Amino acid sequence: MTVTITAAGPLPAECGAEGEAGGYDVTVVGAGVVGAAIARELARFRLRTALVDAADDIGSGTSKANTAILHTGFDAVPGSLEARLVREGRELLAAYAGETGIPVERVGALLVAWDQEQLAALPGLLDKAARNGYHAARTVDADELRAREPHLGPGALGALEVPDESIICPWTTPLAFATQAVRAGVHLHLNCRVRDVGADDGGHTLTTSRGPLRTRYLVNAAGLYADEIDRLLGNDVFTVTPRRGQLVVFDKLARDLVGHIILPVPGPGGKGVLVAPTVFGNVLLGPTAEDLDDKTATGSTADGLRRLREKGRGIVPGLLDEEVTAVYAGLRAATGQEDYWIQEYPGLRYVAVGGIRSTGLTASMAIGRHVTGLLSAAGLELTGPRPLPPVTMPNLGEAFPRPYRSAALITGDPAYGTLVCHCEQVTLGEIRDALAATIPPRSLDGLRRRTRARGGRCQGFYCGAAVRALFEAGGPAAGNEQEAPRPAGAQDDEEARG
Repeated sequence: MTVTITAAGPLPAECGAEGEAGGYDVTVVGAGVVGAAIARELARFRLRTALVDAADDIGSGTSKANTAILHTGFDAVPGSLEARLVREGRELLAAYAGETGIPVERVGALLVAWDQEQLAALPGLLDKAARNGYHAARTVDADELRAREPHLGPGALGALEVPDESIICPWTTPLAFATQAVRAGVHLHLNCRVRDVGADDGGHTLTTSRGPLRTRYLVNAAGLYADEIDRLLGNDVFTVTPRRGQLVVFDKLARDLVGHIILPVPGPGGKGVLVAPTVFGNVLLGPTAEDLDDKTATGSTADGLRRLREKGRGIVPGLLDEEVTAVYAGLRAATGQEDYWIQEYPGLRYVAVGGIRSTGLTASMAIGRHVTGLLSAAGLELTGPRPLPPVTMPNLGEAFPRPYRSAALITGDPAYGTLVCHCEQVTLGEIRDALAATIPPRSLDGLRRRTRARGGRCQGFYCGAAVRALFEAGGPAAGNEQEAPRPAGAQDDEEARG
């Protein structure tokens, strides 16, 4: 296996500075879940494709800090591009998750009405779901709702049930896309911030923090910075306003309090605060919705957490008696319009992918297909398609087999029976495999997103030193590499975990 992943130093010669040989057919800017999905789709074809990101890892921006829901699209704006891509993307991603081992749990959702006005809105939401092609939704009365969710706060009058809403791992998904893409030949360049774009008859020359990169076609999937990249191409048609969503993660002992994703009935202010289980066995409360000016403001605030606790007290009062494992905040790329902004510019050989809202995880694979089609219409020659190399990702889901419980796996390799992180039951074997994976972590946070190590109730207080020592001993080299280093005995990340 030979893959091209660089993260430091000048970009390699094959990136093709202006006037030199080389360069790419297509470059995708932004290695979040959408950019990685686009790169994976392009990998099906015999193209020279690059995926670049300003950060040091896959999915380290908006993609790492969402509510991790696999949506049905029941409440999208009927007839919108988002509605179509979410509907198609859900089917694609559900199937892909089954093939690759991405944990998904079909827990269903309940949109709870807490007053008469919200109760009166449920039939309209049911009709909206039907117009979006989703026909499994139904209304439930207060008695059935209480039987389904006995820990709800007082005053719930009824709900709309959406049985196919699911929870998914938000970290494994973009990593799976990117892993498959680079194994199929896509070049991944990290720590590579795009500072300028020059266009000519032959395509584009990107000025990056690591040197020039030449490409015939360009896809802008830069998330929070998509508007800034778009302006470098001479456009000024959308503006990204970072919308901060703060969330509280409750301990696994709270999991029995919630059986479904519990949603509010949407109002003029948006979708509001939800309570949802996670595939990691925790319970989420959030998010807030705060429009900011700072695209780096991912810190939690005392006021935001106070407001979340007030909301949580009304939805599931028992949550407030449970231990808080963590708080975090993510920034969504809001554009002020109720649809995605995906626009091709054939004359520029350029596609902008902006304003991808919280449904972007669900729609990602469909967005990849849609953007590839736009590139083809703009003149990109697509030969193939060809099958992609199969991958099976390490399981991070609590409801699925974990290595520490597999006698057969431990018999074959005792490292899978050696716990390093006791809160999350992460083994030495899993950490070793993550460090030797096709796309290894370049930080302790990256290792946590691949293994859950340091993500439990002690937040690394007990295991932090041991995890750091393993990372420093087995992490990737600081410079460029063609293949991730592999400690003796490590498994490829496409191998099953028992």
